[in-house]
Amino acid sequence: MKAFTVSKAVTALMLVGLVLLPLYSHLTGNIFILTLFTRIIILALAAASLNLIMGFGGMMSFGHAAYLGIGGYAVGMLAQEGVGSGFIQFPVALAASAAYALVIGALSLRTRGVYFIMITLAFAQMAYYVASGLARYGGDDGLTVYQRSDFSGLINLSNRTQFYYLCLACLFGVIFLIWRIVNSRFGLVVQGLRSNEQRMQAIGFPAKRYQLVCFVISGTMCGLAGALLANNTDFVSPAVMYWTRSGDLMVMVILGGMGTLFGPIMGAVVFLLLEEFLSQITEYWALIMGPLLLLIVLFGRGGIMGALGRAGRG
Repeated sequence: MKAFTVSKAVTALMLVGLVLLPLYSHLTGNIFILTLFTRIIILALAAASLNLIMGFGGMMSFGHAAYLGIGGYAVGMLAQEGVGSGFIQFPVALAASAAYALVIGALSLRTRGVYFIMITLAFAQMAYYVASGLARYGGDDGLTVYQRSDFSGLINLSNRTQFYYLCLACLFGVIFLIWRIVNSRFGLVVQGLRSNEQRMQAIGFPAKRYQLVCFVISGTMCGLAGALLANNTDFVSPAVMYWTRSGDLMVMVILGGMGTLFGPIMGAVVFLLLEEFLSQITEYWALIMGPLLLLIVLFGRGGIMGALGRAGRG
């Protein structure tokens, strides 16, 4: 009970801090911290979507960043063609991400283990090279989004505070949806397939169908993060789909705690703050970050949420 209280208290403090961050930014005049945490929240949303299939479903996708790029390019390409309405851009971003996830899932779920990982990686790299070849939309140089999505005056995405709260609302909405999925009959079947797929099939559950639906939901959620990311940076490039970005998302999930509801948010906050801090100290920050994360993963079983549980029991 004590362990649960410790993790719950830390999670609550983190969530309250995220809600009150714009107030702190306004009072101190620190605009940078609001910009930084907007990016953190968007990538936390992407990490949470990966956690749905990796932490709860046992599907180790190494190409999840493809949906970030697809969602971002949907917004950027439509804006380039003169379609600036967010009511069109965002549904298209979600639909395109869902369609690509459906294709990837239908093929990759025929395999398992390292073969599953390699197929998801191959599809992500395919999306990366296709985007690099789109000369009309910037190619390797990327695509500048000159105007953010327009929601007919309901919300102004050019206003930093309003955009921050939109991203935060999307994150909370996705976390709530994941909670509902995980605790539903569908979610229990997906978790059962992670534990023992053969037994679940033996009692009559169509394993691939359940896993494919979960895979598509996860990709759609990540597409939402991509649409937000394009609006945040006013730019989208093939680099957002590169395999290293998928690796970053996996690290965030593992660091925070796989199979936990708020672990990916915690992991994203710690990972990106460490990245920002170390990059200001030295240009070789990755040489410090790598071993540090390795030590955390090796000795911090269960990630940050697991460490909080052990601290409470201690």
